[in-house]
Amino acid sequence: MPGFTESDEAVIDTPFGKPSDNLHIGTLSGRRVAFLARHGRGHRIAPGELNFRANIYAMKSLGVTRILSLSAVGSLKEEHRPLDFVIPDQFFDRTRGRVSTFFGEGLVAHISFADPICPQLAELVRIAATGERVNVKKGGTYLCMEGPAFSTKAESNVYRSWGMDVIGMTNLQEAKLAREAEICYVTVAMVTDYDCWHPDHDAVTVTDIIATLTQNAANAAKVVAAAVKQMPEDRECKCGSALAHALITDKTLVPETTRRKLDLIVGKYFA
Repeated sequence: MPGFTESDEAVIDTPFGKPSDNLHIGTLSGRRVAFLARHGRGHRIAPGELNFRANIYAMKSLGVTRILSLSAVGSLKEEHRPLDFVIPDQFFDRTRGRVSTFFGEGLVAHISFADPICPQLAELVRIAATGERVNVKKGGTYLCMEGPAFSTKAESNVYRSWGMDVIGMTNLQEAKLAREAEICYVTVAMVTDYDCWHPDHDAVTVTDIIATLTQNAANAAKVVAAAVKQMPEDRECKCGSALAHALITDKTLVPETTRRKLDLIVGKYFA
């Protein structure tokens, strides 16, 4: 990534297994950042195989407080065109059986998830994208499908009838786990195509899609650098205290093994 310097690799293991890849730690726009290739370098991990818990836990272990999640998505509305960036503020789950919580094994937590995206971070990204002259739209719903196959036309049209904006395969679980880990989270949904509902869909070639992906990646690099540069030191949102009223279990009854396993996440509430 242009401007990403002093890169060092962190090999991290977690109580939930290994993350998708080693994390790159370096400096961007004068700030310390960590980068993780969600699907592993070379894109070798399918959406349903991702170890979401390990990925978010690894970020937490490095002291990460904000996550900018970049994702290629299909558009479910004419207004979201290829090369547009959408910053959704809602998610709709169409996955099956994916683990999307750190809790269980004797410790129950119910986080508030009515508003799943950090509003402060979302506005920061919007301002950064506007400043880099990337067509950006804040708000809308990201439908998270199971994959790895794309939608049928029938499914795509049903999602459109529900008012969904974009469709992808990864971000819902990340958002839930980031909230449990008290990390600010925002999705930058980079539109590559119109899914399969659009009448001109069959006219799109692989070459067209690759060209869009390439341009989206270049735009994403500029937007992330600009957002990181503008990132305030202090968080004005409630993400950093998401567990304050979410832990339900009597603390005296939490198994010691679970307590140790989740110490990084819940430790301050057991002090």
